[in-house]
Amino acid sequence: MDFDKEILKILEKETKVKDLKLEIPKDPTLGDYAFPCFLLAKALKKNPVEIAQDLAKKIKLNGIINKVEVKGPYLNFFIKKKELVSDVIKEIVSKDDYGSLGVGKGKKMLVEHTSINPNASPHVGRARNALIGDSIVRMLRFQGYKVEVHYFVNDIGKQIAMLVYGSKGKVTFDKLLKLYVDINNKIKEDPSLEKKVFEILNKLENNDKKIKDEFRKIVDICIKGQSKIFGELGIKYDKYDYESKYLFDKSTSAILKKFDKLGKLFKDEDGRMVLDQEGFDLAMKSPVLVLTRGDGTSLYPLRDIAYHMDVKKGESIILLGEDHKLYAQQIKVALDMLEAKVPRSVHYSFILLQEGKMSTRKGTVVLLEDFMKEAMDKAKKEISKRYDHIDEDNARKIAYGAIKYAILKISNEKNVIFNWDTALNFEGDSGPYLQYAYARICSILRKADVKIDSKIDYNLLDKDEEIELVKKLGMFPKVVLTASTELKPNLIANYVFELSSLFSNFYNSCPVLKAGPETKKARLVLIECVKKVIKNGLQLLGIDVLEKM
Repeated sequence: MDFDKEILKILEKETKVKDLKLEIPKDPTLGDYAFPCFLLAKALKKNPVEIAQDLAKKIKLNGIINKVEVKGPYLNFFIKKKELVSDVIKEIVSKDDYGSLGVGKGKKMLVEHTSINPNASPHVGRARNALIGDSIVRMLRFQGYKVEVHYFVNDIGKQIAMLVYGSKGKVTFDKLLKLYVDINNKIKEDPSLEKKVFEILNKLENNDKKIKDEFRKIVDICIKGQSKIFGELGIKYDKYDYESKYLFDKSTSAILKKFDKLGKLFKDEDGRMVLDQEGFDLAMKSPVLVLTRGDGTSLYPLRDIAYHMDVKKGESIILLGEDHKLYAQQIKVALDMLEAKVPRSVHYSFILLQEGKMSTRKGTVVLLEDFMKEAMDKAKKEISKRYDHIDEDNARKIAYGAIKYAILKISNEKNVIFNWDTALNFEGDSGPYLQYAYARICSILRKADVKIDSKIDYNLLDKDEEIELVKKLGMFPKVVLTASTELKPNLIANYVFELSSLFSNFYNSCPVLKAGPETKKARLVLIECVKKVIKNGLQLLGIDVLEKM
């Protein structure tokens, strides 16, 4: 039973006011649900305290409400514990996908994430895009959406032209970053070299076969290398879309013509084709979007618009860094002009080094691949402190889980400052702590060796720690709904941590294996439910569970 919905029905019936909301008191002694009566003050033209007192007299106790209590402007509801416990546990036991409300069934969604330049091995800062994007994909699929994951490959940009210019002989993935940094430094020392890079781009846009082949070779090496790294983290893509398609099939030229017909295109003093976005709510004094260079070669925004027009004709989501907020608004305006579908943008802040933001161009990066190896080494050291044997597969799951959780537990709009001690702490707010909670439950269930039937006396689960655990379990579907609607993986991460902490409190206060036969059965069912919810929650974050640690 959805207890909050039942309470809201009663409140709406008594007040004749719709769209009311309940709160969950932080202090459980104040009730299971609380209604802030100041929400009704304007509609009923009464003091919130008086409203609470009046409602308390009108609301009758029923099959689910055990007590109604007034606390100032709040009306607090206490649910009958047996009904609460049995309802939540029965629902979890009956559903492998407990937490999913199926809101996406029959719906399609395209999610574009990662989409980093194919010019080098990705650095840790780029990983946040991929990790948030992958978690969003997992949440949407869990809700029943048919999701297609796309990676938009910038295979014709200036960065690739620089690599084509600088590459001599055989190029390997692990040498691309050094090559890219070296070329940037040479151009700084001798700016005239940039002209040669643009000459290469010009040849590409004029369909020079040799240049096209050289571009594709560099791009294929890089995409293959990047995909392998992300694949090791369990991040996969359904389709790679190449920018060059929109250049060579003349889509970019067609879009320029459309903007020209709308009277929104002009050539600036440098000979560039520019889209006039005056009159739209943009944070610019003279809002314009530059679409081509002075020599006529296309820029990324023009190809990006063509991509949206081609692929993103339905509902879609795109992951972008917070430094792309203005750009996303400009693309939205451009698509609105063309009466095209606009994707929903999810912006995220950065993972910072102590000296500042990472830059591939400057070479001030920590490569994701190296970061993953370091995580493995540190995970093995932590495991060796606790156990005689180190299982490679478990070490990998702990290492990658630590990275993912440390990044995903922070809300999208906040910076992540990664700390190894915190990330790999088995006792704190970390991935290993959650994995350990799951493994501990598995251990208890193995030791119990009891066949559990459906005859459970839920009245036996009456301790405060048990009730709080059940209440937290019952919140999971709403947390998943909010996280998948607002596209915020941190809500799942924070929930799983809070659930695991409540399980720890329960475990320390309520014996399971040493309890009486009937209490033991009831508590085993309870922790089986906790196990399922932790697993479902971690899977939404892309974190593997472990049966043993």
